Amino acid sequence: MGFSAISSSCCGVGWKSSSLFTPMNFAQISGSNGVDFSHKQSRKFVSPRASVSDPLLVKAARGEPVNRPPAWMMRQAGRYMAVYRKLAEKHPSFRERSETTDLIVQISLQPWEAFRPDGVIIFSDILTPLPAFGVPFDIEEVRGPVIQSPIRSEEDLKALHPIDLEKLHFVGESLRILRKEVGEQAAVLGFVGAPWTIATYIVEGGTTRTYTNIKSMCHTAPHLLRSLLSHLTKAIAEYIIYQVESGAHCIQIFDSWGGQLPPDMWELWSKPYINEIVRVVKQKCPQTPLVLYINGNGGLLERMKGTGVDVIGLDWTVDMADGRKRLGSDISIQGNVDPAYLFSPLPAITNEIKRVVNSAGTKGHILNLGHGVLVRTPEEAVAHFFDVARSFNFDSTVKNYAVGEPNMVA
Repeated sequence: MGFSAISSSCCGVGWKSSSLFTPMNFAQISGSNGVDFSHKQSRKFVSPRASVSDPLLVKAARGEPVNRPPAWMMRQAGRYMAVYRKLAEKHPSFRERSETTDLIVQISLQPWEAFRPDGVIIFSDILTPLPAFGVPFDIEEVRGPVIQSPIRSEEDLKALHPIDLEKLHFVGESLRILRKEVGEQAAVLGFVGAPWTIATYIVEGGTTRTYTNIKSMCHTAPHLLRSLLSHLTKAIAEYIIYQVESGAHCIQIFDSWGGQLPPDMWELWSKPYINEIVRVVKQKCPQTPLVLYINGNGGLLERMKGTGVDVIGLDWTVDMADGRKRLGSDISIQGNVDPAYLFSPLPAITNEIKRVVNSAGTKGHILNLGHGVLVRTPEEAVAHFFDVARSFNFDSTVKNYAVGEPNMVA
């Protein structure tokens, strides 16, 4: 089936990138940190209805009844797979692998072909869109991502420009191909980094363990940081819509370093920008589920729910039963098997998956790890993870139970 025959959850095909710096005539949104957002008056869109043919993962994300928990893994494609390592030997540059359409598609489909997960996530990186709005970066073997010109002054901000989605054509092309390859057998997943997390790289100049530059900027140059975060918010929202229009069923927002902030600081410096992304995306793509994941999110769960996303991803340090109790039955959850469990004997993996699924309940749960797949994870264990997920059969009588009701047959 060609992509032209695939209905998108995002209306307004042919939607173009708008300027990050064009004055907008909108109602002002202000948070306690003085965040201001404004947007163009949206066009009239016709919202598509949910389809009975939607993939299992999409249904679970919306809290609809499912007969088993859909499953996928963060870092699903990568170095733990022998076939990936062999390809990486031929193409040693990560940028090449993640910015070349045929390689992106090939790598993204490797776990699909091996394990048949319920979600196929595009092989990419949260930093991939940076050059498209004026922030070049390199990836070094030892240091990881490196930004040679970090933004730490008003003058530095001038390097930013509106996101040029044509520079990300390989993402759109790859998603269209993945959608055709997978069809409705699994959900095609796109993803982005949250503004705070992307800003940490841009301000620090790469990875960091202390976040001292950006954390101090909250107090020494708050207007500068707000400007940067606002620019990122608009660019990321446009990038999400582009991914959905290209074929993504669902989008995960990674606020990977949001957990490095105290909860009150996350409320000020991350949440308002995620809120705005969700508002803009939901206005144009109302049927597209949005997942929010933060590493180390135990102290943020209730605040995360307030962003308006459809699914909260739990890391493995949060007890699933406690997470469900704290978040309630009106939102879906994802997770949260400890990635290290995949180094355990298969019966132990089975028992842990059953515990997590039973704690999460029969509706509104996407089975996943609590973080990405670890390097050297046995492929046999990954295969077993998905086999166990497929073995669940929620009793038909519990389909009318509330989201999160722990009652199933496995």
